[in-house]
Amino acid sequence: MILLFGVSGGEIFVILLFILIFFGADKIPGIARTMGRTIRQVKDATSDIQRDIQNSANSVKDQMKDTFEDKRKEEDK
Repeated sequence: MILLFGVSGGEIFVILLFILIFFGADKIPGIARTMGRTIRQVKDATSDIQRDIQNSANSVKDQMKDTFEDKRKEEDK
């Protein structure tokens, strides 16, 4: 049996059945939409944070490179 996050197919079935009983069939599409939007927002935020960190790291790297090049030019004089 295939495991998804350590949850087997039978356990997924029980969870889905519980959701159906607890929320009702008419609310499940709205819940799924809300969960999908939330997951998308988290992924977007994560991507933004990763991009900001990468840009900051590249900026520091470029500054260090410029500093070392300036230091070498001074030593060569």
